[in-house]
Amino acid sequence: MAAAAPPALSFRTYEEYLESQLTALDVYYLESEEVGRQLVELGFRGCGNVLQREEFEARAVAAELTAVAPQKSLASVGKELKGNFLWALAQREEANRTGKISSIIFIRDRNSHHQEVSAYIDYAHRLTTDDFEVYFSGKKRLLPRNTDLSFYNWDRNVSTSNSSPNYEVIAEDACGLLFKNKSDRKIINVDPKAYPGDNTTRTPVETDLYLHVVIYDHIIRRGT
Repeated sequence: MAAAAPPALSFRTYEEYLESQLTALDVYYLESEEVGRQLVELGFRGCGNVLQREEFEARAVAAELTAVAPQKSLASVGKELKGNFLWALAQREEANRTGKISSIIFIRDRNSHHQEVSAYIDYAHRLTTDDFEVYFSGKKRLLPRNTDLSFYNWDRNVSTSNSSPNYEVIAEDACGLLFKNKSDRKIINVDPKAYPGDNTTRTPVETDLYLHVVIYDHIIRRGT
């Protein structure tokens, strides 16, 4: 019987994970590590069930989110979190505050004038400018602003875009709206039909608080 596949989380990248399942004999006959990685991904080489890239990166994000114990300084600590959205923000708070993960939150909802608005919000940046204790306690709702990365008022057809300390907005691109992380220069593609980018996962959040919520988690790979 074939040996079990090595744990995915022991590797820094998906490529390293694929290479770990190649034998010296595989590399000798194939004469190309790239071809070997492709064969492992397709299931023709390797041990056991091979994770697809999306599942590998999702596990990496989950590990980052749970690796560090909550600290008393976090705004979410001690709060009775009501609903999936606040729970999702709480799970990501520490990692965004320390720069391990840089999350972008997409929110679509109605403002105080009952106009439909949406925005892509730099979570880490908002954590430094807003009092999140009022959000986590349910006293206020986190809502789109025209100062966020990208804001759109659907009723008035008004849009704005603003780069943040963590992201550069790339609005004029054939691929649509993109965000470039300023730490590792990686691109985040928010098109739901497209690959979100290296080290990035897209997570829709079911919630009754808003019309639509999606969170994009980007793991910072410094020095890449």
